[in-house]
Amino acid sequence: MSKERLYLYDTTLRDGQQTQGVQFSTAEKKQITQALDALGVDYIEGGWPGANPTDSAFFDAAPKTRATMTAFGMTKRAGRSAENDDVLAAVMNAGTQAVCLVGKSHDYHVTTALGISLEENLENIRASIAHIVAQGREALYDAEHFFDGYKDNPAYALAACRAALEAGARWIVLCDTNGGAMPSEVSRIVADVIASGIPGTSLGIHTHNDTENAVACSLAAIEAGARQVQGTLNGLGERCGNANLTTLVPTLLLKEPYASQFDIGVSPAALAGLTKLSRMLDDILNRVPTNQAPYVGASAFAHKAGLHARAILKDPSTYEHIAPELVGNARIIPMSNQAGQSNLRRRLKEAGLAVTKGDPALARILDRIKEREAEGYSYDTAQASFELLARHELGQCPAFFEVKRYKVTVERRKNKYNKMVSLSEAVVVVKVDGEKRLSVSESMDETGNDRGPINALAKALAKDLGRYSETINDMRLVDFKVRITQGGTEAVTRVIIDCEDGKGRRWSTVGVSANIIDASFEALLDAMRWKLIRDGKESQ
Repeated sequence: MSKERLYLYDTTLRDGQQTQGVQFSTAEKKQITQALDALGVDYIEGGWPGANPTDSAFFDAAPKTRATMTAFGMTKRAGRSAENDDVLAAVMNAGTQAVCLVGKSHDYHVTTALGISLEENLENIRASIAHIVAQGREALYDAEHFFDGYKDNPAYALAACRAALEAGARWIVLCDTNGGAMPSEVSRIVADVIASGIPGTSLGIHTHNDTENAVACSLAAIEAGARQVQGTLNGLGERCGNANLTTLVPTLLLKEPYASQFDIGVSPAALAGLTKLSRMLDDILNRVPTNQAPYVGASAFAHKAGLHARAILKDPSTYEHIAPELVGNARIIPMSNQAGQSNLRRRLKEAGLAVTKGDPALARILDRIKEREAEGYSYDTAQASFELLARHELGQCPAFFEVKRYKVTVERRKNKYNKMVSLSEAVVVVKVDGEKRLSVSESMDETGNDRGPINALAKALAKDLGRYSETINDMRLVDFKVRITQGGTEAVTRVIIDCEDGKGRRWSTVGVSANIIDASFEALLDAMRWKLIRDGKESQ
């Protein structure tokens, strides 16, 4: 049997931008658009032209896409024609292939928020959709507050949808605007809508995640007959976010009954880039990726218990619902003082270290891990530091450079504008290829703000490492976590550093000391050494 076509509609650039603290630049919108197009979504909603300068600038220079570029706006205002509504005109002037207009489908919002009659609202919907169709564009109607409206007045909610459909709308999108609908309600109401005469091939679903049910409600709508699903990358969106396409896409492509029933336009090769796409968005937003995110999270395929690790060695499907590489992710066997030799051998194998069963080095490594974790270290998340520890015990840890000494100073002073500012400065002396090198660096950025003592240390250390400098310049620090592991005057500080390089690799290292600068520097050194090993650099 041939599969049914299910269409993916991405609204990251518009609804996702409603997220508190999120504001994409025009260049970032272009980058995300190209990545979404490569993934294979069918529609990309670029924003609301005329609503803000960034959205207008984006549509003026939007990249060409295979996906249908869509402008978002609202139905015409009462008291004027569609042809003479300046807000609607700005949306039309974006020149996109498709236009999505939001309109009221809940009678309460029509009479209170808009302050017009129910019939006037229906006429606004008809005229606006007809205006889009008359200009040769594909029209979508976003039925705002549809599920709440249907529960209060089903006849009027359906009338609003029919008005758009009869005027020529390609899609009627049922919106759970407040995010409070339950999956069972969505399933029942979508089935009712189809039974009323609006075909499922013209229905879309747009859910919000206020009860953590956005993905479940979207799947319920699809099972009931809707054939377009809307969402955002990483679940961005106002309040608690929208349906997460980063979860929906692999679910629809890999899980039954959806995999056998639907064609969603995403190829297996494109799906393998999903984790990278998710992390690219977090990088643009300067956010730390959610470790527990389904499919793409760093912990999505992490197996800590020794029992699990032994089973994974025999058959990964025992504790994994899909193979991680299908979505571009990787299996992780975290190391901790709970680890057994099964975990350890698996993790060593993944690091390219072949150690036979029963090798005395395995016991030494486990003992060393337990000793270090008693001192405050944690190798559960710091996989790169674990690898370095194991290599040291195995005699396979190259010596690239030696730090002879370092010094960090932080000065608080007034600048030329008589404003109090901080300035961090670091001095690092390293020995590379038998030669001592001294580097000095400040942490002041281009805006005149101090980035802190760790930034100064990182810049000074990377400044002059001879033949290793080019490799180190390809890495950057993307997260920095600090935890006090003991209280009182003998407090111990644990620092976890996450780094990333141009190849898309991400790794974590740990440092522990009573001094936060020292702990940070230890983690930083581990990060650099891991990078040099993985890039195949020779030791001095």
